[in-house]
Amino acid sequence: MTSLFLSNLTSHQTLMADLSVLDGVITRAGEALTERLAGGGKLMFCGNGGSAADSQHLAAELTGRFMKDRRPLAGLALSTDSSALTCIGNDYSFDDVFVRQLQALGRSGDALLAISTSGQSANVIRAVRAARELGIYTVGLLGRDGGALRPICDTAIVVPSQVTARIQEAHLLIGHTLCGLIETGLGVA
Repeated sequence: MTSLFLSNLTSHQTLMADLSVLDGVITRAGEALTERLAGGGKLMFCGNGGSAADSQHLAAELTGRFMKDRRPLAGLALSTDSSALTCIGNDYSFDDVFVRQLQALGRSGDALLAISTSGQSANVIRAVRAARELGIYTVGLLGRDGGALRPICDTAIVVPSQVTARIQEAHLLIGHTLCGLIETGLGVA
């Protein structure tokens, strides 16, 4: 009988091997994000649950450091301000928690990394639509078939799995890769 850990490890390794097909789209996303940061824009992140945690993690990699000491880069997770989230959720709707912040803080020339394992999160969909209207470049870090987010993102990176845990593991690898591409592209790594 295979242990749960070994079963998960095998599933993880199989998915990681399948991610090589995403090399081109990840590289293009990294170049686009680098271009926005080089032009004075910022990179905003949004997602729910584990994707909110990934948003916060990746924003910290930019404002702190990733590969080595360098100037801070403009990264902002829209999931971290509990007062804004509860105010907007209470006064408007949970579907508006990211879109209202994005409309207040986002500008043309910025980028939004929208993270959703299903591609169906209503509040993330609303944020991506608003970002596009504002001239903000959108990257979807998605799973399953990409859901409703896939066709509305400028660049959609879709992890080919149905298992949320495996998708989240892949999202972190891809997120770290994007941070590395940004640092390298800006010449700060």
